[in-house]
Amino acid sequence: MKRLLVPLTAASLSAAALTLPANAAPDWVQDPLAPKAAEAYSNAYFWLDANGAALKKATQYNVDAKDVQKLVSTQAKTPDGKPGSASPTGTTPPVAKSTAVNLPRSIGKVFFLDSAGNYRWCSATSVQSRNRNLIATAGHCVYERGKDVFAKWVFVPGYYQGKAPFGVYAGAYAFTSYDLDTYDDYDGDFAFVAVHNGFALPNDKKVSFKEFQAWRGDKWVKPVEISPAEYAKCVLTLGHCWSEGADTPADKVGPDFPGAVLEKVEASEKEYTDAKTGKGNGFKLGEPETVPVTLPEYTAYKGPGKKTIDKSGNYLITHYYTQKWVKPGLSRKYYMAEYVIGIAKDLGRLGDAVGGQGVAWNQPMGQNVTAFGYPSAPHPDGDKAFTGVTPKWCSGKTGTKTYQVNTFKVETHQVLKCSMTPGADGAPWLMKYDNNKRTGYVNGVTSMFHDQDGNGRIDFISSAYFDGETADVYNKAQYAATKSIVGPNGEMMQ
Repeated sequence: MKRLLVPLTAASLSAAALTLPANAAPDWVQDPLAPKAAEAYSNAYFWLDANGAALKKATQYNVDAKDVQKLVSTQAKTPDGKPGSASPTGTTPPVAKSTAVNLPRSIGKVFFLDSAGNYRWCSATSVQSRNRNLIATAGHCVYERGKDVFAKWVFVPGYYQGKAPFGVYAGAYAFTSYDLDTYDDYDGDFAFVAVHNGFALPNDKKVSFKEFQAWRGDKWVKPVEISPAEYAKCVLTLGHCWSEGADTPADKVGPDFPGAVLEKVEASEKEYTDAKTGKGNGFKLGEPETVPVTLPEYTAYKGPGKKTIDKSGNYLITHYYTQKWVKPGLSRKYYMAEYVIGIAKDLGRLGDAVGGQGVAWNQPMGQNVTAFGYPSAPHPDGDKAFTGVTPKWCSGKTGTKTYQVNTFKVETHQVLKCSMTPGADGAPWLMKYDNNKRTGYVNGVTSMFHDQDGNGRIDFISSAYFDGETADVYNKAQYAATKSIVGPNGEMMQ
């Protein structure tokens, strides 16, 4: 960072607040996403509704996707304080040792709407915090151009092929660096977000009108079509019913009228013989139809068709038809209200459901890290190597020097050789990753993507260097209190 930072040691993280000089600005910025239960419920439901249709509609978000930035080597980063860390917590039992990389349950996607109303997503992970409710991601996945926070912001841990196996966690408060928020400075491109308890899609339940009125959760009226007789009975008993539209007759129109419907009109033999052939009102329609009938049917028939008896004594009626083109009329429809409530399910705190990775800061350069994310965008040469529906990973040592980027005010990014493309924005870089416990320490989050050799392929990703300022922001965020947005009976909390 280019501002004077307040040093933060590992020991000082236990304090609820940091003591700053009287004239010093804080290193952190806090913004509300959806602190109130009703708004958080609405945000989560938006993404879960219609079997997660909005989740599947979203596309990756990346602010510099059209311009791959070059890295410029500077020098080794000088920490602004002592190395420090917060230990991870896990919910996945250790597994037998494996040469394959085991994916942590903590990783997932964050979903949001950008200022243009587009459905977007980035990568993220749950991290350890005092209230077990915190995630880490890139700052630009929370703040648009370092300014306003995104709308309908939620976290879906364990996201896999359009599914939310652990539910949706609505963002309550966002925390990022002062420099990103104020100057759009990507040396501070990270964010910690406190989320409410998880939420599962409600089950529908039909209830009485009285129960419907008293319900504080999600509810809706389902119209059920009924017959005119049922409607009349409903009105007499003061039930909740209504009608729509009016009975209107069909209008006679020409055959070329939009939406015109052909009806057949029975005619006499003379009317049929005199009618023209072709398409139009009163024109012949098909050939005459002679059908055998019983004596009672023969006697009862009073239509314009021709009645005959053949030599064998069979009774026959010959029908003649002409055309009639009409615009169909309308019928009044009758409805009765069916009252439905949505009984949601509280899934508890994020950290209790999927665990939380540790967080580390002021670590030496050249650390072994494993980055997990959901890359999706094509490489600069157009090759689309990733789909974004499943998580990917890459591992290696971070660079021994920090790098500048000529845009986004970057002076001290750390780098990792990796071919993941945008969509992996916000992907955690886990230091000391334990493949059996599936835990490590977040020591960076993917911020930018780079093609250093100019071959049209992403070959490096970069992250803000996690220093004392990062620890400052993390410390502030982990004390954020959130809540359950669903009550014990499935109702929405106030």
